[in-house]
Amino acid sequence: MTLTVEDGPVLTSEQQAVVGRSWDTRLLVTAGAGTGKTHTLVRRMDALVGHVDPEEALEASELLVLSFSRAAVRELRDRIARHGEHARRVRVQTFDSWAYSLLVQAYPDREWSALSFDERIRAATNAIETGALESLEPGPPAHVIIDEVQDLVATRREMVESLLDRLQDSCGFTLVGDSAQAIYDFQIEDPEEYADRADLFLRWVRTSYADDLVELRLTRNFRAVTPEACTALPFGPAVQGIGGAPEGVDAAAERLHGELRERLLDLPNLSSLTDSFTLDSLRSFPGTCAILTRDNRQALIVSELLHTQSVPHALRRSLRDRPVPYWAAEVLRRTEAATLTEGRLHELLGGIGLPEGTDPDRVWPALRVVARGTGRDTLDTTRLRRLVAERRFPDELADPEPSRLVVSTVHRSKGLEFDRVVLLTPPSMAELRRRDAELDVPAETRALYVAMTRAREDLYRVAAPDTATVLKHKPTGRWYRGVPNPRQKWRRDGVEVRAGDVCALEPADALNDATGAQSYLRERVRPGDAVTFRLRDTLPMGAEQSPRYALLHEGHEIGDASEVFRSDLYSALKVGTTWEIQWPEQIFGLRIDCLESVAGSNAAGANAGLGAHGVWIAPRISGIGRFRRPAGVEEEKE
Repeated sequence: MTLTVEDGPVLTSEQQAVVGRSWDTRLLVTAGAGTGKTHTLVRRMDALVGHVDPEEALEASELLVLSFSRAAVRELRDRIARHGEHARRVRVQTFDSWAYSLLVQAYPDREWSALSFDERIRAATNAIETGALESLEPGPPAHVIIDEVQDLVATRREMVESLLDRLQDSCGFTLVGDSAQAIYDFQIEDPEEYADRADLFLRWVRTSYADDLVELRLTRNFRAVTPEACTALPFGPAVQGIGGAPEGVDAAAERLHGELRERLLDLPNLSSLTDSFTLDSLRSFPGTCAILTRDNRQALIVSELLHTQSVPHALRRSLRDRPVPYWAAEVLRRTEAATLTEGRLHELLGGIGLPEGTDPDRVWPALRVVARGTGRDTLDTTRLRRLVAERRFPDELADPEPSRLVVSTVHRSKGLEFDRVVLLTPPSMAELRRRDAELDVPAETRALYVAMTRAREDLYRVAAPDTATVLKHKPTGRWYRGVPNPRQKWRRDGVEVRAGDVCALEPADALNDATGAQSYLRERVRPGDAVTFRLRDTLPMGAEQSPRYALLHEGHEIGDASEVFRSDLYSALKVGTTWEIQWPEQIFGLRIDCLESVAGSNAAGANAGLGAHGVWIAPRISGIGRFRRPAGVEEEKE
């Protein structure tokens, strides 16, 4: 296939070597940071589907394209829309989404939504090994494309190995990765696998396909356009070379970490996130900008600081969070029909008002794949409702998170790039070792390298905020505000809120005006808005639960605390056995993450006047809240 300038940027000889391989090639591509792997993959898909020889061309349904995050899926879909003349019908999915769809197609009578992500991945692996690929509607794939293979660990590694084993005699593949960007080793729970983790999947590929594996490299960097953005790039080969457990690896990784940190310290310093110049710069920078943190605790605190200074931004969600966009509930609420045509769907979408960055033209083809009706060119609303209930909406229809300024952990920035990147100045390796006796030195080094290679133009550093009073409550996994003093281990001044903390069993204001509450959410509530949990009454809802809390937005009730939150709040506050818990009157400092579609019972929806499908809009919240208690409570404990 011949590609022209009109198809996008001209391919380099390295990229063309990847794109031009036949569909049955077993191809492993090492692609360093910023070497154009996403564009190369899009052009490879286009070449496979649009091959000049009809005998060599694949159907779009014969390509299986897997990626780690919904953000990466969206990026691939955007690139396909711009530069993929023939690949527009190729579906890109996350590992979790594909595993779920495989299970549903192979065993439709089982309840898969009750399982965790990892449990579904393990179930999908078992299904592959027992022949489930043959049950897929288009049949087994002819070519598998997987991005970021360096981060295939634990259950996902096992699933992909089983997939390629099963298809060994009939399928080609294109695997793309970079050992220097392997930052997900922490997900490995098996001690033996963790000890032998360095390039485990890549070693398996090279061993399993030793006779016919083709290995290619992409080396030219297209991302970094300034000397500052190129700061870490020369260290790429050395970072690729550091492994996991062999003796001497830690020492080599520590030297590399020190060199990377020294280079970062030589870059412009933005002082602190409370400095007026820094804040004005973040507000006014015209391009995309990311503040990258080492962990979610830092990300939550940075986001809070920016909110207090009225700096608009988005806090990037976990890669596993799968909120269903709010317009899905509105589509179902506004129709009683069992099926929807394309024209009727667009009519409904036109009356809702879609989030910025949502393309209505993508909605119909994406939903047709997963909610096809029995009639010609229709959607089945029962299937659509099930997608909402099971939170397996198509990845490409996820909320676009269009904010110009993003606060993200390094792990959540995986595969992304930004015009400007601001890094929290990292501690030295000696400081890190003092904090964590079991520190994974290679992982810290790779994380710093990945963070420093996200920038296209500007790379800055800024002082890290103080996190000493934000501690981890191990039983619940939530951060809480406390005092790093063993003599005051009872003290709780606030607690983290997160996805699932707003009740989804009933719509907001179900007893009075649920329809009005839904309108209020759509018209008045926006991401980043301040919200507060307010104590409704003093009687706990259960033996190990807090009382009820209402969620308020500018004085309007927009939801209730979920049972999960009430149980975790009880666990976090029940420090001693003799003190009676004094429930906070308010938990403030919380923020709206997004509006999402949720599903309860059909009866709850009908009784509230929201239609027969049992779906509605609910707010999703985030932040480390602060407690407001009755006067004198803390003094009594002292």
